[in-house]
Amino acid sequence: MDIFEKLHNNSGPIGTPAKMLNSHHYFSFPMLEGDLGPKMRFMGREVLNWSLNNYLGLANHPEVRKVDAEAAAKWGLAYPMGARMMSGNSTLHEVFEKELAEFVGKKDAFLLNYGYQGVMSAIECICDHRDVIVYDAESHACLIDGIRLHKAKMGQYYKFNHNDMASLEKNLVRATKAANEKGGGVLVITEGVFGMSGKVGDLKSIVELKKKYEFRLLVDDAHGFGTMGETGAGVGEMLGVQGEVDLYFSTFAKSMAAIGAFIASDDPEIIMYLKYNMRSQTYAKALPMPYVEGCRKRLEMIKTMPELRSKLWENVEAMQNGLRSRGFNIGETQSPVTPIFLHSEGGVPEVTRMVRDLRENMGVFCSIVVYPVVPKGQIMLRIIPTAAHTLEDVEYTLDAFTTLADKLKNRVYQIEDVQEVAE
Repeated sequence: MDIFEKLHNNSGPIGTPAKMLNSHHYFSFPMLEGDLGPKMRFMGREVLNWSLNNYLGLANHPEVRKVDAEAAAKWGLAYPMGARMMSGNSTLHEVFEKELAEFVGKKDAFLLNYGYQGVMSAIECICDHRDVIVYDAESHACLIDGIRLHKAKMGQYYKFNHNDMASLEKNLVRATKAANEKGGGVLVITEGVFGMSGKVGDLKSIVELKKKYEFRLLVDDAHGFGTMGETGAGVGEMLGVQGEVDLYFSTFAKSMAAIGAFIASDDPEIIMYLKYNMRSQTYAKALPMPYVEGCRKRLEMIKTMPELRSKLWENVEAMQNGLRSRGFNIGETQSPVTPIFLHSEGGVPEVTRMVRDLRENMGVFCSIVVYPVVPKGQIMLRIIPTAAHTLEDVEYTLDAFTTLADKLKNRVYQIEDVQEVAE
């Protein structure tokens, strides 16, 4: 078969339903326009936007915009040119690494040009063909892809049930046996905050297992960095176990509202090893200087403006308490990530009508998740409150969701035309 013919015939697990629904630019690849923030435009209409991981409201903060603009004017978008090992290093890159390490309570850090490829490459770099990986079943795609790069054969990575310590221990027994036979080590991978459910990784219990088993712990805290813990240093800080996290990773794409990432450790030699062996950094361009200066400003604001985190949590608590009091199921979230679980009997057609009603008639934009991410018959609306939202935004959205849930219960969305819903 011609490769292109194969791709024409099968658009993939996400592309195929999108093609069937003709949903490009609406349900998938939507275009939100205007200044980044709670109010944006979608398909020509203003919507209240709950879909940006802009937790602290820094994406369009005037102080951030000022530094970003000044840095771009000063350096241009190319500097430094080349990979850091060859020609793309700078004093500011190394200063920023020290600042990041200090903030998350580690001795050293490595600044990465991108989050997804960065953590993938870190896993591939750390583990050789003798090592065994044990990972949480709900780990993010970037972690799964990093595990797939593992040089070992099947049988040298094990998946434990989500946040299930009995399952983790069972797999640690298997992993320890396999590692001993190969002469390798064990790496446990989990997340600080799981981005779909909002649940916090049980880092305390995982760390406790270090007393019985020999392993190193890698935590992806993309959603916890800047939002969780007394100072915003993440879930490890919140649970009092940051010192037992061997490799702490976060991206700048959430609380920082930027591009880039970092990985930190209490072992400077491990960070140096990563600097010399992570292929995604050795053979790719360094993080451009405007991002370095801009992200340093963002980190400074996270450290010196706790009111941003306080406002975020005021909005989170108002949204989550309001949803619970109105009878909504929001699962076991312990973070700003707010899932809302609804039941649908009408399948994809009913869900598409519901989403159109929410966006076009109620003016609320949020992410919609359906099977296979959640079980058949279930819909998940995913809300991301930010410090830039207001309590009025929260109240308006609560009212919209109540109306939506009533219509869903009364099977209004099983009619054929969304315009009839509006009428």
